[in-house]
Amino acid sequence: MSTDVTLPALGESVTEGTVTRWLKSVGDTVAVDEPLLEVSTDKVDTEIPSPVAGTLLEILVNEDDTVAVGTVLARLGDAAEQGSAPATPEPAAAPAPEAQAAPEPAPVAPPAPVAAEPAAPVAEAPAEPAPVAEAPSAPAAGAPAPSGDSTDITLPALGESVTEGTVTRWLKAVGDQVAIDQPILEVSTDKVDTEIPSPAAGTLLEILVGEDETVEVGTVLARVGSGSPAQAAPAAPAAPVAAAAPVAAPEPAPVPAAAPTPVAAPEPAPVAQAAPEPAPVAQAAPAPAPQSTPVVESPATAGGTSGYVTPIVRKLAAERGVDLSHVEGTGVGGRIRKEDVLSATPPAPAPQATAPQAAAPAEGADKASLRGTTVKMTRIRKITAERMLESLHGMAQLTTVVEVDCSAIWALRAKSKSAFEAKHGAKLTFLPFFTKAVADALLAHPNLNASVDGDSIVYHGEVNLSLAVDTEKGLMLPTLRNAEDKSIAQHAQQIADLAGRARTGGLKADEISGGTFSITNTGSGGTLLDTPIVPSPQVCILATTIIEKRVVVSKGVNGEDVLSIKPMCYLPLSYDHRIVDGADAARFLQTLKGIIEAGDFEPSLDL
Repeated sequence: MSTDVTLPALGESVTEGTVTRWLKSVGDTVAVDEPLLEVSTDKVDTEIPSPVAGTLLEILVNEDDTVAVGTVLARLGDAAEQGSAPATPEPAAAPAPEAQAAPEPAPVAPPAPVAAEPAAPVAEAPAEPAPVAEAPSAPAAGAPAPSGDSTDITLPALGESVTEGTVTRWLKAVGDQVAIDQPILEVSTDKVDTEIPSPAAGTLLEILVGEDETVEVGTVLARVGSGSPAQAAPAAPAAPVAAAAPVAAPEPAPVPAAAPTPVAAPEPAPVAQAAPEPAPVAQAAPAPAPQSTPVVESPATAGGTSGYVTPIVRKLAAERGVDLSHVEGTGVGGRIRKEDVLSATPPAPAPQATAPQAAAPAEGADKASLRGTTVKMTRIRKITAERMLESLHGMAQLTTVVEVDCSAIWALRAKSKSAFEAKHGAKLTFLPFFTKAVADALLAHPNLNASVDGDSIVYHGEVNLSLAVDTEKGLMLPTLRNAEDKSIAQHAQQIADLAGRARTGGLKADEISGGTFSITNTGSGGTLLDTPIVPSPQVCILATTIIEKRVVVSKGVNGEDVLSIKPMCYLPLSYDHRIVDGADAARFLQTLKGIIEAGDFEPSLDL
């Protein structure tokens, strides 16, 4: 008996989901809990595992289709069930009429008693097998058709409110071979920049949307198929012609035998036997198709030796020179994760240390080439410009600054950074100390962890930090969710992950939305002071500036004033004065200052 695979309830308020990708095809064997497909909802992107072991008999919902919770997506069962279904008698029945069509010349043969007429029927007999030869040629022409069918690549829904996207760059050209899940183009929306992978292996046949063009979700961007069947198709008509010649050649031999003998009826039998002979010829015609099929499958096989691999993992592997066919995946169903690639290349950090230095002159050279030119704004730049103007003109913004003594976190980082990186696989910078301190301070000052919704103020129950990341394409704000519940170790790992994927274009729509408080680390560029703009609808943004050693006046052991050299930094807080009063901002900054100067972060390092 077959087992239905249904769309489960993926959240309290989730009523429907969209099938984004099938990980298995009809006829594939699957194990219990092995991922079958990927589903996206307005709450989560997840995989649907197989409830039983068996064979995937039927796929009922296509990719990009949206269905309600409880809908049957596919059916699983025994391979025998699948075998019985496709083994319909129709293919066998199709040749049967052709075999019956061959005896039809037999009625034409009865006029054969007339001596003059046998030649005419015999002359017509070879003409009639020609249509018989054409009948087998139809399946021959039909055989390559499935491999020649093109697959549309459409613009998927890249976020709950995203209705359109702009093609920023084509990674493949018409005629290029592509593998399944291989990135074909880059798309930019007001929520995310991402790559669109190929849904099928084959050749990029057609590009329908040019670079810098903006189209709606669901628009066909390109088509992928097999380029070789199109060349094989013209050869197929030639094959029947060649086939007709051999058929006509053996027929003259029976013709002389037919003329003297009155047994004209059996002679169509040789013609009927000759009809199967074109079948081998017709079978020879599809022979090129099996040759073209491996050509299409080879890229998929080459690219899929390690199973389904996300574009981010593939990019990371390429950057680090990792052969994915030798990496054992630790994810669900043996999927290769980013951590698997990182663990496969322990010496990679050394080259990475020199890579940014080598990239810096290149970046400078790129900026130098802009002199005297006029360029079109990127979509990210236009969106950033619009949002900043809306925020600046739509709220009463001002900035309050405090100076913080960073001696405690300076010393803690110095003694812990080597052990921290060895255990957690992430560098211990100063930023995780600040993000953790901000998350803790916001628990005591929830009125700053808020946003404006029309005439209402929404005080959020969780702290979701929007982290400003500088990328080649412009400013991105990935979200560190539930920051109040995470340790510094988790902050460091997720900050590195989010920043890395923001720069490589691997962020999902829900990873750059839902922020409740923003942080911009302008100190990484050596900035001493800043007045950042609050991103609407949030009401606050904190800048972390450069930590530098300065001479400051402090209290000695006996309460006297002494001059000390300490690592100090300024923390500017910009806020919406419509919602946050100056006293509220000052109290928050004093709480934040106290947490950082106390430096009680060692337990949170998880060492």
